[in-house]
Amino acid sequence: MTELITAVDAVDVRFPTSLDLDGSDAMNPEPDYSAAYVTIRTSDGAEGHGLAFTVGRGNDVEVAAVRALAPLVTGLSVDDVLSDLGAFSRRLTGDSQLRWLGPEKGAIHMAAAAVVNAVWDLYGRRQGKPVWRLLSELAPEQLVDLVDFRYLEDALTRDEALDILRRAEPGRAERTAHLLSDGYPAYTTTPGWLGYDDEKLVRLSREAVADGFTQIKLKVGADLADDERRLRLAREAVGPDIRIAVDANQAWGVRQAIDWMSALARYDPYWIEEPTSPDDILGHAAIRRALAPMKVATGEHTHNQVMFKQLLQAEAIDVLQLDASRTAGVTENVAVLLLAAKFGVPVCPHAGGVGLCEMVQHLAMFDYVAVSGSTEDRVVEYVDHLHEHFTDPVRIRDGHYLAPTAPGISAQLHAASITAHTFPDGPVWNRQATA
Repeated sequence: MTELITAVDAVDVRFPTSLDLDGSDAMNPEPDYSAAYVTIRTSDGAEGHGLAFTVGRGNDVEVAAVRALAPLVTGLSVDDVLSDLGAFSRRLTGDSQLRWLGPEKGAIHMAAAAVVNAVWDLYGRRQGKPVWRLLSELAPEQLVDLVDFRYLEDALTRDEALDILRRAEPGRAERTAHLLSDGYPAYTTTPGWLGYDDEKLVRLSREAVADGFTQIKLKVGADLADDERRLRLAREAVGPDIRIAVDANQAWGVRQAIDWMSALARYDPYWIEEPTSPDDILGHAAIRRALAPMKVATGEHTHNQVMFKQLLQAEAIDVLQLDASRTAGVTENVAVLLLAAKFGVPVCPHAGGVGLCEMVQHLAMFDYVAVSGSTEDRVVEYVDHLHEHFTDPVRIRDGHYLAPTAPGISAQLHAASITAHTFPDGPVWNRQATA
């Protein structure tokens, strides 16, 4: 009997991180880390899990967007979907009526990411493999079949992508063994939230170094004097050899970004992340030219593979920060990783939000094993909160992500966490309402 996808369920799950200002930055002063949590169900009882990350009320829109995509998915044959995941992704992102809302950007694209990642989770569970390993064991021809080259061929052709993947093939087994023994380098944003006081900043910065991290990140962009003081304190706390990246979360215009970061340059920031509007490709290029050799990083709000292509073509970034749930999930991120490899730009994925560390580690590890073959100047963001809500949480040792071994993409929430944090009627939110 043919196995079918029978349901695409979406649940509004929110965590009150604003109470302690976890996640606070110049543009999001009081975020509640949230997940539009997706479960794909099949006729034989199997499940796959994914999510779209927001910082609170955005869940209202994301849950509705997932439900709008559900009719495109329910009733499909599981074998047909898993045999051509490139076509499945294009089915979601290319729907003629929903595409009008984008195309391939915004809430509907993030909803597609949640569904696509849930299907990859289902695939990994079916194969008994974590998604990073599932991807890394696909043949180069299977990987390029995932990619829609329509808008990419002026920067990356199918043959070039095949060459990249074939060059990496001989070292796959050795790099897989290295991941399983030593993990993948991480950096931590835990010390740097803008709402933390100076004592907490210094204490957490020192703890990060003691825990083996060689890079930390601070949020900046609200007040220059505060940024100068906080960066000075962090530099004194960690010493000259630890990299300190900074993140403005889009707070500035182009000229303001150049002036602000020129004032902070004395503290040797490793990169400035999202210095201006994420849509301003030429603005990023201008900032990069003005601030060199300081690095410019962006990507967590880059809508799709075409924008990444243009950022790379315009020589606008030194560090590419793909996100597991911003573009259309695993499938589109394969294209982004291939673009980065073609242009020789290191990938340092964005994470931190609920479930993002869990999912994006799979992309970074796949990149290392089967695409770039390198961890040089590559680190995955890590933030130490909310992992306890996942059935397969990230594991960190000596400043490295340990490779997941459980099947899937690590996005499944505990049932009790879903019940407690469902908005607005879960017990956690009932307590907030009566406090």
